[in-house]
Amino acid sequence: MDNNNNNNNQIENENQIENQNENENQIENANQNENANEMKNLEKKVTKNLIEDYSNLLKENSFKDFSIFVENKSNPFEIKVHKSILSSRSPFFNKFLRQESLSISLNQFNKKEMESILSYIYYGNISFENQENLIQLLEISIYFKLNLLKEFIQKKILNSINYSNFFLFLFQNRNLNSNEIEIKCFELINQNFSQIQNNENLFNLTKEEIIKFIQFKQEKKEIFQFDFFQFLNNWIEKRNQRLKGKKEKEIEKKRLFHSFFSLFDKDSIPKQDFYKLKQFDFFLPKSFLKIKSKKRKLIIKKNIQNLKLENEKKAKEIENSIKENQNLKLENVKKQKDIQNLKSENEKKDNILKQKDKEIQNLKLSIKKSNQNEKKLLNIFSDSEIIKDIEYLKKLKEWINDNEFFSKMKKGFSTKKDGFDCNKWHSICDNKGKTLIIIKTKENYIFGGFTQVGFTTDKSKWRNEDRKKVRGDIQDSNAFLFSLRNNKGNRKPEKFPIKQGQEQFAIYYSLDRGPCFGRSGGIWLNSDFSPFVTSCGYKYTNPKGIEPNSNADQSYLAGSNNEWTVDEIETYFI
Repeated sequence: MDNNNNNNNQIENENQIENQNENENQIENANQNENANEMKNLEKKVTKNLIEDYSNLLKENSFKDFSIFVENKSNPFEIKVHKSILSSRSPFFNKFLRQESLSISLNQFNKKEMESILSYIYYGNISFENQENLIQLLEISIYFKLNLLKEFIQKKILNSINYSNFFLFLFQNRNLNSNEIEIKCFELINQNFSQIQNNENLFNLTKEEIIKFIQFKQEKKEIFQFDFFQFLNNWIEKRNQRLKGKKEKEIEKKRLFHSFFSLFDKDSIPKQDFYKLKQFDFFLPKSFLKIKSKKRKLIIKKNIQNLKLENEKKAKEIENSIKENQNLKLENVKKQKDIQNLKSENEKKDNILKQKDKEIQNLKLSIKKSNQNEKKLLNIFSDSEIIKDIEYLKKLKEWINDNEFFSKMKKGFSTKKDGFDCNKWHSICDNKGKTLIIIKTKENYIFGGFTQVGFTTDKSKWRNEDRKKVRGDIQDSNAFLFSLRNNKGNRKPEKFPIKQGQEQFAIYYSLDRGPCFGRSGGIWLNSDFSPFVTSCGYKYTNPKGIEPNSNADQSYLAGSNNEWTVDEIETYFI
């Protein structure tokens, strides 16, 4: 009995100790939580005081040692700031202030925009007055390299884009070119296309934006309804209103339809809508209007034939595997002999591999040499705005075949640098001897001509001289025209030498024109470098199968005889 009482007393004491420890732990945890809350409140107070201090620092003029001038150049608005704060918060200012300057002019920004950015730089706060200034603030955050602010504003913009304002953000984004903003706007256009297809803003989309929208739908594997093609047609019609001639409008419409429809996957167009497209068949690529159902039947038929062939192949494989199993026993006997033969074969293979390693090393050396040669070639036209393709450069070097010309030549004239002025071209390029003319059009055609004689003012070398107008023909048996890039079909770079017996008409000199090659055709440029004639004509060799001065001849070099636009002209001579 005494033992039992003792045990019970001991258990009761232990329980009391455990309860006491648990109470102490609860009190300790409560104290810790209270301390943690006090620390958080204290941290909030410190942060709030810090923000107030920096806000006051920005508002007051104390210790300010740098000025920012914004808005008007003639009467700018001055904002006083602290160098140390700007340099610590903005990589842009950090770099600029190393110059030890006392001020900076940022006339592209207004007072409100600058004050918003400064409030962020000083104490991490920025105000958004309306949706219109979000894009401007994003541009400014990029300009000052404030990456966290840029990320925050971009997310705010994406959250702000909705059905009522997506056109505004899409058009404002043209300067920023943000892919995320563009995709968000495209998604809203796609979702609401049937409601907005007659909206004037939709017709203000650029060609590049429409192409991106088509690619966006293709990536999402979206279906293109007929109302989208009606919109394309209406967009092209509105765009063509600025053109005068009916033929010109048809050519431009056809060109735009081709550029759009080359992007479409026919399977993304419903069958019933596909047939409706035949009303545009005059403007569509011929290959586009093949009936889908026929194509699908051919694919199904081909798939069935392939399945039959595969089944036959599998049946033969099964037969062969049976025969192979039967032959395994015989092959096991031969394996010992094969192992011996394998050893000798392996030795031979090792020798072959060593030989191949040598061949690979030699190949690497030849590739390295080839790359070095290509770099040298590219250096020849390092300052060219037109010749960027090594293949074009190789062709020019092959056609001219004159190492001295390529080693000593320089770019004397370019429209980008010297403008569209034939008088300046003559003052720079006359009497230079060997001369290379390279022309690039806005439509991405590249062509030109080469003369060993050059454009000379020596009238004794002129034929049929007209002294009143200072012009005449110049003889050159080595002159030629060339085409490097031609958008009509897969035409390769081609050279067109002067015809035998026509050498006296190779070059035409005229002070009131730009560079001119040939007579009754050839390349003639007006005084402002607009096209007068563009063909091989009767004096230069014509492209294979093309008659001189035919429509095909007149559209071969530049896409049209005289309806193309100069993008860049470069003249090279020694």
